[in-house]
Amino acid sequence: MVKLRLKRCGRKQRAIYRIVAIDVRSRREGRDLQKVGFYDPIKNQTYSNVPAILYFLEKGAQPTGTVHDILRKAEFFKEFRVSFDKKERKNKSHE
Repeated sequence: MVKLRLKRCGRKQRAIYRIVAIDVRSRREGRDLQKVGFYDPIKNQTYSNVPAILYFLEKGAQPTGTVHDILRKAEFFKEFRVSFDKKERKNKSHE
């Protein structure tokens, strides 16, 4: 299974995160399938490669909670009408 999650980059005390499509079994700094954006929490900047994210979401990739929140704040889901609700995903997994 593929997930969209954060990969830590940068130096000590100055973390920058890449948003990557990566296999679930890989570790945090493991080999990613594709880089689809980045997030800088210090400057509160986000860049996302929209066609790549849409491609992976259509193929069944699941964003982690943090990536979902970052994309929601960037109004990604409003613009492209992608229906991902964390509560719905949690309820489906418990059924």
